[in-house]
Amino acid sequence: MLKDLKNYLPYELEHATAEVGGQKYLGKYIFSFIHEHNVSDIEKITPLNKAFRQKLKTSGYYISQLKIIDKQIDSDGICKYLFELPDGNRIETVLLPSDKRMAVCISTQAGCAMNCLFCATGKIKFERNLTVAEIVDQVNIINAETGERISNVVYMGMGEPLDNYDAVIKAVRILNDPAGKNIGIRHQTVSTCGQADGIRRLAGETIQPRLAISLNAVSDNKRDKLMPINVKYPISELLKAVKFYQSKNRNRVTFEYVLLDGINDSLAEARQLTNMLKGLMCNINLIEYNPHSGCELRASGRQTIRKFKDALAQAGYETSIRFRMGRQIKAACGQLGAKNKPR
Repeated sequence: MLKDLKNYLPYELEHATAEVGGQKYLGKYIFSFIHEHNVSDIEKITPLNKAFRQKLKTSGYYISQLKIIDKQIDSDGICKYLFELPDGNRIETVLLPSDKRMAVCISTQAGCAMNCLFCATGKIKFERNLTVAEIVDQVNIINAETGERISNVVYMGMGEPLDNYDAVIKAVRILNDPAGKNIGIRHQTVSTCGQADGIRRLAGETIQPRLAISLNAVSDNKRDKLMPINVKYPISELLKAVKFYQSKNRNRVTFEYVLLDGINDSLAEARQLTNMLKGLMCNINLIEYNPHSGCELRASGRQTIRKFKDALAQAGYETSIRFRMGRQIKAACGQLGAKNKPR
Protein backbone atom coordinates (compact mmCIF):
# COMPACT_ATOMS: atom_id res chain seq x y z
CA MET A 1 0.00 0.00 0.00
CA LEU A 2 1.38 3.38 -1.02
CA LYS A 3 1.70 5.97 1.75
CA ASP A 4 1.96 9.69 0.96
CA LEU A 5 4.45 11.42 3.28
CA LYS A 6 2.76 14.77 2.57
CA ASN A 7 -0.24 13.56 4.61
CA TYR A 8 1.78 13.20 7.82
CA LEU A 9 2.29 15.43 10.84
CA PRO A 10 5.84 15.56 12.31
CA TYR A 11 5.17 13.02 15.06
CA GLU A 12 3.62 10.65 12.51
CA LEU A 13 6.73 10.93 10.35
CA GLU A 14 8.87 10.12 13.38
CA HIS A 15 6.90 6.89 13.87
CA ALA A 16 7.09 6.11 10.15
CA THR A 17 10.87 6.48 10.02
CA ALA A 18 11.24 4.31 13.14
CA GLU A 19 9.04 1.60 11.59
CA VAL A 20 11.38 1.27 8.62
CA GLY A 21 14.50 1.15 10.78
CA GLY A 22 15.53 4.81 10.94
CA GLN A 23 16.00 7.21 13.81
CA LYS A 24 12.88 9.12 14.83
CA TYR A 25 14.52 12.52 14.36
CA LEU A 26 14.71 11.86 10.62
CA GLY A 27 10.95 12.48 10.50
CA LYS A 28 11.59 16.15 11.27
CA TYR A 29 13.89 16.45 8.26
CA ILE A 30 11.27 14.86 6.03
CA PHE A 31 8.54 17.23 7.25
CA SER A 32 10.75 20.29 6.85
CA PHE A 33 11.88 19.37 3.33
CA ILE A 34 8.30 18.72 2.21
CA HIS A 35 6.56 21.68 3.84
CA GLU A 36 9.26 24.32 4.16
CA HIS A 37 11.34 23.56 1.07
CA ASN A 38 8.48 22.24 -1.10
CA VAL A 39 10.25 18.99 -2.01
CA SER A 40 8.14 16.31 -3.74
CA ASP A 41 10.83 13.71 -4.34
CA ILE A 42 12.25 11.49 -1.59
CA GLU A 43 15.61 11.51 -3.40
CA LYS A 44 15.91 15.26 -2.74
CA ILE A 45 15.69 14.90 1.05
CA THR A 46 19.45 14.99 1.30
CA PRO A 47 19.86 14.59 5.11
CA LEU A 48 18.62 11.02 4.59
CA ASN A 49 21.31 8.69 3.32
CA LYS A 50 20.77 6.96 0.00
CA ALA A 51 20.09 3.56 1.55
CA PHE A 52 17.38 4.94 3.84
CA ARG A 53 15.75 6.89 1.01
CA GLN A 54 15.56 3.65 -0.94
CA LYS A 55 14.15 1.83 2.08
CA LEU A 56 11.36 4.41 2.39
CA LYS A 57 10.42 3.90 -1.24
CA THR A 58 10.47 0.11 -1.08
CA SER A 59 8.28 0.35 2.03
CA GLY A 60 5.62 2.12 -0.05
CA TYR A 61 6.31 5.73 0.88
CA TYR A 62 6.21 8.51 -1.69
CA ILE A 63 5.50 12.26 -1.92
CA SER A 64 2.57 13.38 -4.08
CA GLN A 65 2.35 16.61 -6.05
CA LEU A 66 -0.54 18.36 -7.76
CA LYS A 67 -0.16 19.31 -11.41
CA ILE A 68 -0.76 22.87 -12.63
CA ILE A 69 -2.98 22.65 -15.72
CA ASP A 70 -3.65 26.36 -16.17
CA LYS A 71 -2.95 29.71 -14.55
CA GLN A 72 -4.87 32.93 -15.20
CA ILE A 73 -4.19 36.43 -13.90
CA ASP A 74 -6.92 39.08 -13.73
CA SER A 75 -6.19 42.75 -14.38
CA ASP A 76 -6.79 43.38 -10.65
CA GLY A 77 -3.93 41.02 -9.73
CA ILE A 78 -6.02 38.03 -8.65
CA CYS A 79 -4.54 34.77 -9.90
CA LYS A 80 -6.42 31.49 -10.42
CA TYR A 81 -4.76 28.08 -10.66
CA LEU A 82 -6.33 24.99 -12.17
CA PHE A 83 -4.85 21.87 -10.58
CA GLU A 84 -5.21 18.28 -11.68
CA LEU A 85 -5.37 15.57 -9.01
CA PRO A 86 -3.74 12.16 -9.48
CA ASP A 87 -7.09 10.58 -10.45
CA GLY A 88 -7.83 13.21 -13.11
CA ASN A 89 -10.26 15.31 -11.08
CA ARG A 90 -9.61 19.03 -11.13
CA ILE A 91 -9.84 21.83 -8.59
CA GLU A 92 -9.31 25.58 -8.62
CA THR A 93 -7.32 27.69 -6.17
CA VAL A 94 -7.09 31.47 -5.98
CA LEU A 95 -4.14 33.64 -4.96
CA LEU A 96 -5.21 36.99 -3.49
CA PRO A 97 -2.14 39.24 -3.29
CA SER A 98 -2.09 42.63 -1.60
CA ASP A 99 0.41 45.02 -0.05
CA LYS A 100 -0.24 43.60 3.42
CA ARG A 101 -0.57 39.87 2.82
CA MET A 102 -0.48 36.96 0.40
CA ALA A 103 -3.69 34.99 0.87
CA VAL A 104 -4.68 31.75 -0.82
CA CYS A 105 -8.26 30.53 -1.17
CA ILE A 106 -8.02 26.75 -1.32
CA SER A 107 -10.39 23.90 -2.19
CA THR A 108 -11.22 20.98 0.08
CA GLN A 109 -13.33 18.81 -2.23
CA ALA A 110 -13.51 17.97 -5.94
CA GLY A 111 -16.94 19.29 -6.81
CA CYS A 112 -19.49 20.13 -4.14
CA ALA A 113 -22.64 18.48 -2.80
CA MET A 114 -24.16 21.62 -1.25
CA ASN A 115 -25.87 22.98 -4.40
CA CYS A 116 -26.19 26.56 -3.14
CA LEU A 117 -28.24 28.47 -5.70
CA PHE A 118 -25.82 31.39 -6.08
CA CYS A 119 -22.63 29.32 -6.39
CA ALA A 120 -21.15 27.93 -9.61
CA THR A 121 -19.28 25.20 -7.73
CA GLY A 122 -22.59 23.86 -6.45
CA LYS A 123 -23.54 23.00 -10.03
CA ILE A 124 -20.59 20.62 -10.32
CA LYS A 125 -21.10 17.00 -9.38
CA PHE A 126 -19.42 16.08 -6.10
CA GLU A 127 -16.60 13.67 -6.83
CA ARG A 128 -14.72 13.17 -3.56
CA ASN A 129 -12.99 14.70 -0.58
CA LEU A 130 -9.43 15.89 -1.08
CA THR A 131 -6.67 14.24 0.90
CA VAL A 132 -4.64 16.19 3.44
CA ALA A 133 -1.77 16.27 0.95
CA GLU A 134 -3.98 17.65 -1.82
CA ILE A 135 -5.27 20.43 0.44
CA VAL A 136 -1.82 21.40 1.72
CA ASP A 137 -0.15 21.12 -1.67
CA GLN A 138 -2.21 23.97 -3.09
CA VAL A 139 -0.36 26.25 -0.68
CA ASN A 140 3.01 24.57 -1.18
CA ILE A 141 2.91 24.80 -4.96
CA ILE A 142 1.76 28.42 -5.09
CA ASN A 143 4.46 29.33 -2.57
CA ALA A 144 7.10 27.59 -4.70
CA GLU A 145 5.72 28.97 -7.99
CA THR A 146 5.56 32.61 -6.84
CA GLY A 147 8.49 32.63 -4.41
CA GLU A 148 6.25 34.56 -2.01
CA ARG A 149 5.51 33.54 1.56
CA ILE A 150 1.83 32.72 1.98
CA SER A 151 0.58 34.58 5.06
CA ASN A 152 -3.12 33.66 5.05
CA VAL A 153 -5.14 30.62 4.04
CA VAL A 154 -8.90 30.60 3.58
CA TYR A 155 -10.68 27.27 3.16
CA MET A 156 -13.35 28.83 0.94
CA GLY A 157 -12.70 27.32 -2.48
CA MET A 158 -14.49 24.35 -3.97
CA GLY A 159 -16.41 22.14 -1.52
CA GLU A 160 -17.71 22.25 2.05
CA PRO A 161 -14.68 22.10 4.40
CA LEU A 162 -16.56 20.70 7.40
CA ASP A 163 -17.80 17.77 5.30
CA ASN A 164 -14.12 16.84 4.93
CA TYR A 165 -13.46 17.62 8.57
CA ASP A 166 -10.54 15.36 9.51
CA ALA A 167 -8.46 16.19 6.43
CA VAL A 168 -9.12 19.93 6.76
CA ILE A 169 -8.16 20.12 10.44
CA LYS A 170 -5.03 18.08 9.82
CA ALA A 171 -4.13 20.43 6.95
CA VAL A 172 -4.61 23.38 9.30
CA ARG A 173 -2.18 21.75 11.75
CA ILE A 174 0.41 21.02 9.06
CA LEU A 175 0.29 24.56 7.64
CA ASN A 176 0.52 25.99 11.16
CA ASP A 177 3.53 23.90 12.18
CA PRO A 178 6.71 26.00 12.76
CA ALA A 179 8.81 23.40 10.92
CA GLY A 180 6.74 23.95 7.77
CA LYS A 181 4.86 26.97 6.45
CA ASN A 182 4.32 28.33 9.97
CA ILE A 183 1.07 30.08 9.00
CA GLY A 184 -0.51 31.48 12.15
CA ILE A 185 -3.61 29.69 13.36
CA ARG A 186 -5.59 32.94 13.36
CA HIS A 187 -4.40 33.53 9.80
CA GLN A 188 -6.29 30.44 8.66
CA THR A 189 -10.05 30.65 8.13
CA VAL A 190 -12.40 27.71 7.69
CA SER A 191 -15.65 28.66 5.97
CA THR A 192 -18.82 26.60 6.15
CA CYS A 193 -22.24 26.93 4.56
CA GLY A 194 -23.76 25.97 7.91
CA GLN A 195 -22.63 22.47 8.91
CA ALA A 196 -23.78 22.77 12.53
CA ASP A 197 -22.36 19.42 13.70
CA GLY A 198 -18.97 20.37 12.30
CA ILE A 199 -19.08 23.72 14.11
CA ARG A 200 -19.75 21.94 17.40
CA ARG A 201 -16.91 19.56 16.71
CA LEU A 202 -14.56 22.43 15.91
CA ALA A 203 -15.32 23.93 19.32
CA GLY A 204 -13.43 21.07 20.98
CA GLU A 205 -10.22 21.34 18.95
CA THR A 206 -6.95 22.29 20.61
CA ILE A 207 -6.25 24.56 17.64
CA GLN A 208 -8.71 27.26 16.66
CA PRO A 209 -8.62 28.59 13.11
CA ARG A 210 -10.99 31.44 12.36
CA LEU A 211 -14.54 30.40 11.53
CA ALA A 212 -16.67 31.97 8.79
CA ILE A 213 -20.29 31.01 8.19
CA SER A 214 -22.19 31.63 4.96
CA LEU A 215 -25.63 32.83 6.12
CA ASN A 216 -27.25 34.80 3.25
CA ALA A 217 -30.83 34.96 4.58
CA VAL A 218 -32.73 35.80 7.76
CA SER A 219 -35.65 33.38 7.27
CA ASP A 220 -35.67 29.62 6.86
CA ASN A 221 -38.08 29.85 3.95
CA LYS A 222 -35.66 31.98 1.97
CA ARG A 223 -32.51 30.19 3.09
CA ASP A 224 -34.01 26.80 2.20
CA LYS A 225 -34.20 27.97 -1.42
CA LEU A 226 -30.77 29.58 -1.50
CA MET A 227 -28.92 26.94 0.52
CA PRO A 228 -30.40 23.42 0.68
CA ILE A 229 -28.29 22.61 3.76
CA ASN A 230 -30.74 24.79 5.70
CA VAL A 231 -33.34 22.01 5.49
CA LYS A 232 -31.05 19.85 7.64
CA TYR A 233 -29.62 22.66 9.75
CA PRO A 234 -32.16 25.51 9.94
CA ILE A 235 -31.07 28.93 11.14
CA SER A 236 -32.06 28.28 14.76
CA GLU A 237 -29.96 25.09 14.84
CA LEU A 238 -27.03 26.84 13.18
CA LEU A 239 -27.07 29.70 15.69
CA LYS A 240 -27.29 27.22 18.60
CA ALA A 241 -24.12 25.60 17.25
CA VAL A 242 -22.41 29.00 17.06
CA LYS A 243 -23.40 29.79 20.65
CA PHE A 244 -22.02 26.42 21.76
CA TYR A 245 -18.82 27.09 19.81
CA GLN A 246 -18.36 30.48 21.49
CA SER A 247 -19.16 29.07 24.92
CA LYS A 248 -16.07 26.88 24.55
CA ASN A 249 -13.52 29.30 23.13
CA ARG A 250 -14.86 32.87 23.01
CA ASN A 251 -13.71 33.24 19.39
CA ARG A 252 -15.29 35.85 17.15
CA VAL A 253 -17.13 34.44 14.12
CA THR A 254 -17.56 36.00 10.69
CA PHE A 255 -20.97 35.78 9.06
CA GLU A 256 -20.88 36.02 5.27
CA TYR A 257 -23.89 37.42 3.47
CA VAL A 258 -24.18 37.49 -0.32
CA LEU A 259 -26.49 40.34 -1.32
CA LEU A 260 -28.99 39.44 -4.05
CA ASP A 261 -31.16 42.02 -5.76
CA GLY A 262 -34.71 41.97 -4.44
CA ILE A 263 -34.19 38.74 -2.53
CA ASN A 264 -32.29 39.38 0.72
CA ASP A 265 -31.12 43.00 0.53
CA SER A 266 -33.89 45.10 2.11
CA LEU A 267 -33.28 47.36 5.11
CA ALA A 268 -35.93 45.35 6.96
CA GLU A 269 -33.78 42.25 6.48
CA ALA A 270 -30.71 44.17 7.64
CA ARG A 271 -32.56 44.98 10.86
CA GLN A 272 -33.68 41.35 11.22
CA LEU A 273 -30.07 40.26 10.79
CA THR A 274 -28.89 42.54 13.60
CA ASN A 275 -31.56 41.15 15.92
CA MET A 276 -30.80 37.55 14.92
CA LEU A 277 -27.09 37.87 15.73
CA LYS A 278 -27.58 39.75 19.00
CA GLY A 279 -25.41 38.35 21.78
CA LEU A 280 -22.91 36.70 19.42
CA MET A 281 -19.31 37.89 19.08
CA CYS A 282 -19.21 38.42 15.36
CA ASN A 283 -18.48 40.60 12.40
CA ILE A 284 -20.33 40.57 9.09
CA ASN A 285 -18.82 40.33 5.63
CA LEU A 286 -21.18 41.51 2.90
CA ILE A 287 -20.37 39.96 -0.48
CA GLU A 288 -21.28 41.40 -3.84
CA TYR A 289 -22.84 38.57 -5.83
CA ASN A 290 -20.74 37.28 -8.72
CA PRO A 291 -22.93 36.00 -11.56
CA HIS A 292 -22.33 32.72 -13.36
CA SER A 293 -23.98 30.92 -16.26
CA GLY A 294 -27.10 28.95 -15.45
CA CYS A 295 -28.24 31.28 -12.66
CA GLU A 296 -30.61 34.19 -13.10
CA LEU A 297 -29.87 35.89 -9.77
CA ARG A 298 -28.67 39.49 -9.90
CA ALA A 299 -26.30 41.39 -7.67
CA SER A 300 -27.68 44.11 -5.44
CA GLY A 301 -26.70 47.62 -6.49
CA ARG A 302 -23.70 49.09 -4.74
CA GLN A 303 -25.81 51.84 -3.20
CA THR A 304 -28.10 49.16 -1.76
CA ILE A 305 -25.09 47.28 -0.42
CA ARG A 306 -23.72 50.40 1.27
CA LYS A 307 -27.10 51.18 2.84
CA PHE A 308 -27.32 47.60 4.12
CA LYS A 309 -23.85 47.99 5.62
CA ASP A 310 -24.78 51.30 7.24
CA ALA A 311 -27.78 49.69 8.93
CA LEU A 312 -25.57 46.96 10.37
CA ALA A 313 -22.89 49.41 11.45
CA GLN A 314 -25.45 51.62 13.18
CA ALA A 315 -26.49 48.59 15.20
CA GLY A 316 -22.90 48.19 16.35
CA TYR A 317 -21.71 45.39 14.04
CA GLU A 318 -18.27 45.54 12.49
CA THR A 319 -19.10 45.16 8.81
CA SER A 320 -17.01 44.99 5.65
CA ILE A 321 -17.91 44.72 1.97
CA ARG A 322 -16.19 42.34 -0.40
CA PHE A 323 -16.65 43.93 -3.80
CA ARG A 324 -16.01 41.94 -6.95
CA MET A 325 -12.44 40.92 -7.73
CA GLY A 326 -11.12 38.32 -10.15
CA ARG A 327 -14.32 38.31 -12.20
CA GLN A 328 -12.61 38.41 -15.60
CA ILE A 329 -11.09 34.99 -14.93
CA LYS A 330 -14.05 33.61 -12.92
CA ALA A 331 -12.00 33.59 -9.72
CA ALA A 332 -14.41 35.61 -7.59
CA CYS A 333 -16.40 34.24 -4.67
CA GLY A 334 -18.94 31.68 -5.92
CA GLN A 335 -17.48 31.44 -9.43
CA LEU A 336 -15.06 28.52 -9.10
CA GLY A 337 -16.08 25.77 -11.49
CA ALA A 338 -13.15 23.59 -12.54
CA LYS A 339 -13.60 21.06 -15.29
CA ASN A 340 -13.62 17.84 -13.29
CA LYS A 341 -12.02 15.58 -15.85
CA PRO A 342 -9.26 16.08 -18.43
CA ARG A 343 -10.46 17.14 -21.85
